[in-house]
Amino acid sequence: MKKSLLLAAALLSVSCAPTPKPEATAPVAKPADTGSVLRLDPALDALVPKDAKIEKLADGFKFIEGPLWLPSNALLFSDVVGNVVHKWTPEGKVTDFLRPGGYDGTTLPADGYNGSNGIIAGKDGTVLICQHGNRRIITVDKDMKVTTLVDKFEGKKLNSPNDLVYHSDGSLYFTDPPYGLPKGDEDASKELKFNGVYRLSKGKLTLLVKDMTRPNGIAFSPDEKTLYVANSDEKKKLWMRYDVAPDGKLSNGKVFADVSAEKEDGLPDGMKVDAQGNVYATGPGGVWIFSPDGKHLGTIKAAEIPANVGWGDDGKSLYMTARTGLYRIKLAAAGKTPAI
Repeated sequence: MKKSLLLAAALLSVSCAPTPKPEATAPVAKPADTGSVLRLDPALDALVPKDAKIEKLADGFKFIEGPLWLPSNALLFSDVVGNVVHKWTPEGKVTDFLRPGGYDGTTLPADGYNGSNGIIAGKDGTVLICQHGNRRIITVDKDMKVTTLVDKFEGKKLNSPNDLVYHSDGSLYFTDPPYGLPKGDEDASKELKFNGVYRLSKGKLTLLVKDMTRPNGIAFSPDEKTLYVANSDEKKKLWMRYDVAPDGKLSNGKVFADVSAEKEDGLPDGMKVDAQGNVYATGPGGVWIFSPDGKHLGTIKAAEIPANVGWGDDGKSLYMTARTGLYRIKLAAAGKTPAI
């Protein structure tokens, strides 16, 4: 009897004991989604390797633009809303290169597009910077001395220079939309009745195009016989191409590509060209890659919509300034060597 009671008690004790919980497993961290590549034509594989990955290099900015790779192994880029030009190094460090970057005053809205935009390399280690709020293009030398290069056309203030590119003959081409003006075309301080594309050569400023509503990104073909200009207009989302004459004048303007029907976020904006003449143009949904004859080969779709791109590293890395983040993708194609 006692043995039976002891056995029953033991069984009851076991049945009432708490069931051991399975050992907790730490959740596996998933890599951040940095984007993907949309492949539309087999020719893209020769430009963007199938295993190419989009890297996110830095974030926390307001609206970044104008990437420029420096021989010192660093990247400059503008924060248009933050009003500062940043410098990024491969170690991941971000510092200020120029603050304020595009507006030295106090009368414009603090959260407007007043800062700097396009940046390119000049002669003797200088850099050229488009300043929205100050409505000019400046040069910054090695000693950080700032000099106004151009700020007026026929005695009237420019709107807000946006992007720029050198020709190998030393002339400078740039676009001048009204984005730095709080009310755009309707702003009372706008002195020019149009938004132009200009050429600055030997101190003379020439108006080349004045019928584009929002001229923005600008780039030459490798042979410099063609000039591409983006039009960042919600109603006319397109890229134009112009023939470039030996004297620098433009003619035979034609639509290179029209994406007005696209619904994805983003507008035609900054662009670059590779050594074979393929065009890498920021637009709806990402960086559109076109063959020289305008065929859409595919789109680099970063996690944020890029506003501009720039070649860097060994010339085969494409840096993308995309809203709040800086991204990079390593390509098989090599970028076009800057004219100066």
